[in-house]
Amino acid sequence: MTASIYIPRDSGALAVGAEKVARAIAREIDARGLDARIVRNGSRGLYWLEPVVEVETEAGRIAYGPVRPSDVASLFDGDFLSGGDHPLSLGKTEEIPFLARQTRLTFARCGITDPVALRDYEAHGGLKGLRNALSQTPLQIIEQVTESGLRGRGGAGFPTGIKWKTVHDTPADQKYIVCNADEGDSGTFADRMIMEGDPFVLIEGMAIAGIATGATKGYIYLRSEYPHAHNALNEAIAVAREAGVLGGNILGSGHAFDMEVRLGAGAYVCGEETALLDSLEGKRGQVRAKPPLPAHEGLFGRPTVINNVISLASVPIILDRGGAYYRDFGMGRSRGTIPIQIAGNVKHGGLFETAFGLTLGEIVDEIGGGTASGRPVRAVQVGGPLGAYFPRALFDTPFDYEAFAEKEGLVGHAGVVVFDDTVDMLAQARFAMEFCGIESCGKCTPCRVGSTRGVEVLDRLKDNVEPQRQIEIVTDLCNTMKFGSLCALGGFAPYPVMSALKHFPEDFRPAPVRQAAE
Repeated sequence: MTASIYIPRDSGALAVGAEKVARAIAREIDARGLDARIVRNGSRGLYWLEPVVEVETEAGRIAYGPVRPSDVASLFDGDFLSGGDHPLSLGKTEEIPFLARQTRLTFARCGITDPVALRDYEAHGGLKGLRNALSQTPLQIIEQVTESGLRGRGGAGFPTGIKWKTVHDTPADQKYIVCNADEGDSGTFADRMIMEGDPFVLIEGMAIAGIATGATKGYIYLRSEYPHAHNALNEAIAVAREAGVLGGNILGSGHAFDMEVRLGAGAYVCGEETALLDSLEGKRGQVRAKPPLPAHEGLFGRPTVINNVISLASVPIILDRGGAYYRDFGMGRSRGTIPIQIAGNVKHGGLFETAFGLTLGEIVDEIGGGTASGRPVRAVQVGGPLGAYFPRALFDTPFDYEAFAEKEGLVGHAGVVVFDDTVDMLAQARFAMEFCGIESCGKCTPCRVGSTRGVEVLDRLKDNVEPQRQIEIVTDLCNTMKFGSLCALGGFAPYPVMSALKHFPEDFRPAPVRQAAE
């Protein structure tokens, strides 16, 4: 019987040597004359253990990691093809605590299948949602998505069903589905993991969205920094088209839907949906005024659904199991699961998919294992570079859109970045203003000018020039940016600044006072 060895092709694993490990294993198989095959799967998201190598045994998959090329010979000597004991053995993959505690719905296949093998995708439940959708009317599909409570996973948290219904109800000769894959927030990698590790689930989700709304064309707007995702998506789209999952007659249903990938040009602001549309049309990426909403006049002036990767990738499980099944996970108005991305100064960095409701403390201390440095956790930023900084006093906050909003924070794209007690919060606040200034499209004054003035004010505060006056100015400036900016880039820049000022005021004191306090 041919042994199956799974080695990730995910860029996170490649960054720490997975390709070299794969070559070393291939050489060892040839040298020993073994009957074994290598499958390049996606990552499971346990990044502190990458490269993780798994082998299929009668008892299930056994994981080893982190594996280096120099470890390969000893793995074979220890009979790892049969799950043999070895210092790098992690036991059964599914029983690794970080993975066993998760609720994997969207990421159910990620790390398990060959990402571009449609037969693997179907063998693990793929296309069931699409087939169910083809047996329903568009409004029935939308009803399922609405009942599920699915909200935008890109940060805004807008109900997906309402967006689809608006596009469905808007008459037009052409409609579009646009996937926002411009994943630019610090500490986020869930979109990339799906696109590299299970691209068919995104393709299936977009096809279902097209059937539900009457759209026949889809675009994935992918950030240019994701070449491996680009290759995986293009290969999977070609396979899906060849198999009749995409094209003029989806699975023989008479419905038409096709799609393609378009690369962005590195502008953070193009993560905002209307700037994305301008870029997709070949223009400079600038934020559009609303109304009109993209659901009425979007890409090329036509009704357009714009959803994040994870939003669309969550749709197949909803159409497979039903809206009520998905809705039963989570809390309050935050239904279903959320892929939390744990990064920064943390011991166990990686992706953790779970139902909404875990507290921030559970995520950082129990799942993340505290800091990698071993020092105390001082601050956690949730929601990307423009998310609020939470101190330990707020670690009882449940991971929920409304709960975070009540504490003046953002769930955003669910990136969690951990900092230990050596972090300078004044420097972090300054970075937020500087980042906003660099990435601003320049269309509105509060964002374009306010961010630049913000850097200047915080520099004066650092230099102890009328410190109380500078705090008053930056507070007023943040208020103007929050309510006067055209989009969330300028509107959210105040979150990290004001949260740092509110929760870590000692870092904003004049230097002599701060030293005395220490």
